[in-house]
Amino acid sequence: METRQQGFLDSEPLREADEDMASEVNLNNSIMTEEEREEIQQELAKLEEEISTLKQVLSSKEKQHAELKQKLGATSLYELRNNLSRGWHDMQTSTAYKKTSETLSTAGQKTSAAFSTLGSAITRKFGDMRNSPSFKSFEEKVETTVSTLKTKVGGTGTAGSFEEVLSSAANASSQDMPTINLADSSERPA
Repeated sequence: METRQQGFLDSEPLREADEDMASEVNLNNSIMTEEEREEIQQELAKLEEEISTLKQVLSSKEKQHAELKQKLGATSLYELRNNLSRGWHDMQTSTAYKKTSETLSTAGQKTSAAFSTLGSAITRKFGDMRNSPSFKSFEEKVETTVSTLKTKVGGTGTAGSFEEVLSSAANASSQDMPTINLADSSERPA
């Protein structure tokens, strides 16, 4: 046999001798007799037949399973609902869920306490601010201004508390606002 160097890009076609040599090579490096080959083919045919039979039996069992579930009223929606309920229950009983729930509960309590403290602090600060000399001076100036305006406009000269003054000023400003009738303005020539 002739020796030749083979590479990836061998341009020479295969010869008959090469083909014969390739067909004789067995991956197990053992030579198989014709009898062994026939036995293996028979065993393979038998396995294929058993697989086919098992597939038929499985199909029959799956059909029977579906019929029994249908008789019990177990529809796909029913099964989905049961699976979701079971999953929700499993999640609630998990340690991760319990720890998260406890953490969120504690955080909620702390947040609630913080807001309560903040609310009390704001209320106290407003009370302190109202009692401060600066605010009292501002309140007196507003009361004086409002009573002066009332006197000039024709109202009574009595001034009340700061809340009464603000309330009356708000009422007066809402009553003094002119109303525009859009129907009248559209009839006028431009």
